[in-house]
Amino acid sequence: MVPSPNGRGNVVANLFQWTWDSVAAECTSTLGPAGFGYVQVSPPQEHIQGPTWWTSYQPVSYRIESKLGTRAEFAAMVATCRTAGVGVIADAVINHTTGADMGSGTGVAGSSFGLDSFPGIYGAADFNDCRSNITNYTDRYQVQNCRLVSLQDLRTGSEYVRDRIAAYLNDLLSLGVAGFRIDAAKHIPAADLAAIKSRLTDPDVYWVQEVIGAAGEPIQESEYVGSGDVHEFDYARTLKARFDGQIKDLAGIANGLLPSAQAGVFVDNHDTERNGETMTYQWGAKYVLANAFLLSYPYGSPSVYSGYRFTDHDAGAPGATATSVPDASCTSGQWTCTQRWTEVAGMVGFHNAVEGTAVTNWWDDGSNHIAYGRGAKGYVTINNSASAVTRTYQTSLPAGTYCDVVAASDCSRTYAVSASGTFTATVPAYGALALHVGKTSTGGGTEQGDASFAVTATTVWGQNVFVVGNHPALGSWSPAAAVPLSSATYPVWRGTVDLPAGTTVEYKYIKKDGAGTVTWESGANRTATVGPDGTVVLNDTWR
Repeated sequence: MVPSPNGRGNVVANLFQWTWDSVAAECTSTLGPAGFGYVQVSPPQEHIQGPTWWTSYQPVSYRIESKLGTRAEFAAMVATCRTAGVGVIADAVINHTTGADMGSGTGVAGSSFGLDSFPGIYGAADFNDCRSNITNYTDRYQVQNCRLVSLQDLRTGSEYVRDRIAAYLNDLLSLGVAGFRIDAAKHIPAADLAAIKSRLTDPDVYWVQEVIGAAGEPIQESEYVGSGDVHEFDYARTLKARFDGQIKDLAGIANGLLPSAQAGVFVDNHDTERNGETMTYQWGAKYVLANAFLLSYPYGSPSVYSGYRFTDHDAGAPGATATSVPDASCTSGQWTCTQRWTEVAGMVGFHNAVEGTAVTNWWDDGSNHIAYGRGAKGYVTINNSASAVTRTYQTSLPAGTYCDVVAASDCSRTYAVSASGTFTATVPAYGALALHVGKTSTGGGTEQGDASFAVTATTVWGQNVFVVGNHPALGSWSPAAAVPLSSATYPVWRGTVDLPAGTTVEYKYIKKDGAGTVTWESGANRTATVGPDGTVVLNDTWR
């Protein structure tokens, strides 16, 4: 995945079973300010009734009405998140409908369904001829033509079925979604998925495909890279093995995996946290460390999973009924709210600040303590042992005083990096430390200066121009917190911002109108470095 179209990074927050209203609120309060580029939401289409989580994955129609909210609420959520600088990725269930064992019934929005019968949408001829369940995963035909745990398998080789699926995805695109996660992609031939994507109003839209590759099986992730990104399950499996053993070998975690530019990676997701395939929130401090590695190591597009606590693997979200789910609550203790953890939010900022740099200065103790830099932009160390460790680390960072973004969000813990790039620190047991050039301070406070921004930009009546970037003083990429620029010398818009001396920032210009509509300039993020005297003068042209 490339950085999101609005200029943000490529980190995804996967908010599993969050209602549309709660996702919208989270985009504004947390995801935008933290620097998440995208939020992945659960399937939005109508599904069978029931309180369990998997009812969301048994669709009965393509209406945007589910127990997580209405079509209007979904559209409002997409718009709100976009204003906060966060694109929405919809989990799309297009391989199958509800299970044959469900018989007939009514979906959460009132649509009727029966065996091979979905009035006005699909009939018996629209499903594959195989009417039995998959029993042999080494048989390609079975995997891609028979039923996955009784779910009725759509005939995706049919032009009609392809058109219906594409119409559903185009409907979501019309509501402003930024991309899709394709559920059960392994059960759909890669050529069928490519044909469906070619029918979209935006055939180049981002999507990531769920292909659970396993040794000895004929269907592998690499088959699907022709039409988009693919989830790399072996990455998550390796994280579990290493954090359960020794993390020294994480330096080679990408060996033999998909190309980084097309790999979607995660510590866990809603399936793997239930089947034991990966780590879960129940791993405690080690789970936090795995997410710190995910967000600091340069491989793939990282997705931070956020679900809810459970003992019954079938249990739906807290308070779920057959037709509705209450809004997620990060104060109830029932939702994990991983995206709000200080360590995770800090590492999202780290990820964005060091994007595009390679690993430098790798060091390990031969066991469970590793450290590495990201060029001259960042440095992280992870201690996966039961004892605190004190040592001097060698970095490629410029000299200065840096905030530990894992320890706190307010720069209350800092480390001085010498002119030779070294610093000394004590890393707690099962703890981490991370420094990057976007979070620096000098002495007890921050040494500030005036960064002068000027951009030549024409506007229409009601529009104003702002500057926004990856530093808190620039709004941490949140359009709502962007810095307004003065039009006194129109068409040149000007403003000054207090930024720490020596800081390198990324920024872009945006236009906002009275209705709150945000327009981002095109192209890559701009960069600037504040001089040692605390000043920098920038003269740009809108693009």
